[in-house]
Amino acid sequence: MAVALIMMTVLASCGGKKQQQEAAVVEFKTIKVTKQDVTLESKYSATIRGRQDIEVYPQVSGTLQRLCVTEGQSVSNGQTLFIIDQVPYQAALNTAEAALKAAQAQEATAQLTYESKKQLFDKQVISEYDLQTAQNALMSAKAQVAQAQAQVVNARNSLSYTVVKSPANGVVGTLPYRQGALVGPSIPKALTTVSDNNQMYVYFSMGEAEFLAMSRKAGSAEKAVNQMPSVRLQLVDGSIYETAGRVETASGVVDPTTGSVQLRAVFTNPNHMLHSGSTGNIIVPIEHKGVLVVPASGVVQLQDKHKVYVVDKNGVAHSQIVTVMQKNTGKEFIVTEGLEEGVEVIAEGASMVKDDQKVKK
Repeated sequence: MAVALIMMTVLASCGGKKQQQEAAVVEFKTIKVTKQDVTLESKYSATIRGRQDIEVYPQVSGTLQRLCVTEGQSVSNGQTLFIIDQVPYQAALNTAEAALKAAQAQEATAQLTYESKKQLFDKQVISEYDLQTAQNALMSAKAQVAQAQAQVVNARNSLSYTVVKSPANGVVGTLPYRQGALVGPSIPKALTTVSDNNQMYVYFSMGEAEFLAMSRKAGSAEKAVNQMPSVRLQLVDGSIYETAGRVETASGVVDPTTGSVQLRAVFTNPNHMLHSGSTGNIIVPIEHKGVLVVPASGVVQLQDKHKVYVVDKNGVAHSQIVTVMQKNTGKEFIVTEGLEEGVEVIAEGASMVKDDQKVKK
């Protein structure tokens, strides 16, 4: 009776262990690690500027009499933007022209006097002193004419400056001054800004270490910029700008406050969707060829370490510390160390797996 009870107990115990072992086998999805081509996207904060952002300041002072354009208007090179009160400058030009005529009359009189004196000198009627005095008076009259001509040029230029023209083709910015405002070369704000926005410059900064790695791989900073792929522009509303851009230049100076290098990309702007002063994000795609990839759901992160579970031929999962690239797609990790091509790993639910656990595939 006791033996039977012991046997039953042993059998029950063995059955329980078997059931526990069977219960411990959990089904997980697995994959074999293969080399793939992966494109990672790096995003950088960016500022948008027109190819030319020209601040327009008046060259003369006066009352703003007329605004000939409106904000956002497209203008061409040489088109009139503003007109400053012309009355005082027209009066100055009239005065200068009158002074020029008076100087020219004095020059003509001095010329006649000199020629008359010369004839008298040739006849030995007057002395050389008298002739020299007449000649000096003529030279002085000529100098006064030249001075009066310069004053006319200055007055005419000043009058022309009362008509403020666009320095380039572009779009008119804000107009902080209205008709009747007193403006001049030293005003705190420009009359407006004319932005050439047929092409837009987009400035963004990249970390010094990242740019150094790119430069070292390419052979030089210039080659690194030339080899950069086409970039995309994410606008402030989250949408992606319709056309891709290209990176043209990188600054040769590292910003000591941020430890970054500024780069400039150029985008065409045929529909004038991009505006100078806007912000966004530059998206730079970087292609990695022939790299080992594992799903993000198959990677367990422990502080600064990452591990995956490799399934052996007996179906037992063993944890493996791996090194992954800092940047990832959000769905996949690129493994740089710790795995070999062809091994089988847990693809989903890695955080639920225990080391040396039997898994069902």
